[in-house]
Amino acid sequence: MTRPHTRPALLLAALLLALVAGCSALRVGYNQADLILAHYANDYFDLDRTQRLDFEARTDRLLAWHRRDQLPDYVAFLTEAKARTERGVAREDVLWLIEGVKARFRTLGAQAAPDAAPLLATLTDAQIAHLQQEWDKSNAKFAREWKLAAPEAERRRLILRKTLDQVRDWTGALTVEQEKQIADLLRGVPLVTQLRHEDRIRRQKEFARLLAERRQPDFAGKLRAWLTDWESGRNPEYERMQEQVTEQRIRIILAVQASLTPEQKRKALHRLQDYIDDLRALAGQRVAAQ
Repeated sequence: MTRPHTRPALLLAALLLALVAGCSALRVGYNQADLILAHYANDYFDLDRTQRLDFEARTDRLLAWHRRDQLPDYVAFLTEAKARTERGVAREDVLWLIEGVKARFRTLGAQAAPDAAPLLATLTDAQIAHLQQEWDKSNAKFAREWKLAAPEAERRRLILRKTLDQVRDWTGALTVEQEKQIADLLRGVPLVTQLRHEDRIRRQKEFARLLAERRQPDFAGKLRAWLTDWESGRNPEYERMQEQVTEQRIRIILAVQASLTPEQKRKALHRLQDYIDDLRALAGQRVAAQ
């Protein structure tokens, strides 16, 4: 699944943290999204008191819109995903899911940009320098976590471990045969973590150049484009290899699905339903609060 790679896309990343944190954390995480956003904003931009108050007011508006307009859409989207899963996932269903997630990121970015632009326009040069320092730390952490300096065999073992963990999160324990099947399929997946790391830095540089124009009249429009079109300007080699990765990952998803036991399928569908139920409950809290 593709997503923006730089933390200044705060209004994108932090709002979706709860959706990827797991069902048990969804309601708590979403209801604390204002605190999560404020934490990231202050960490990366070192906001002063006036800016923090402005940020909180803008965040409240965005969260109200998101709960009212987007959560029901997420419920419908995941309900359709569950129906497709129940009848048996095909390649076009996986592509539908990928594009659906991208579209919802873009909707969020388009909504956030006009309100974020005036706040970003107040940033000082010192705050932008602080942002670069935070980027440098984040990039170093990424390189460590993904073992970019390690031999290829070690990096492939890391990817296999992460992939197996992701699958087990949905299905429970895997059989030896299922793990071997996944390992065999992963051998054909190109290693793109180094190119992904370079793409993160590309996006950061784009954002830094954009911030240099933060007080220009067309800044909000350019910010919207940056938030919603994160794939534009990619290294052609990364783009080509990413397409290969996507195709191989689809093969893995289809192969895993075909190998699941009835109990594993029930567990995956139950977890998906938990997401749907939690999102529906979160959307309903808007009515209760009025």
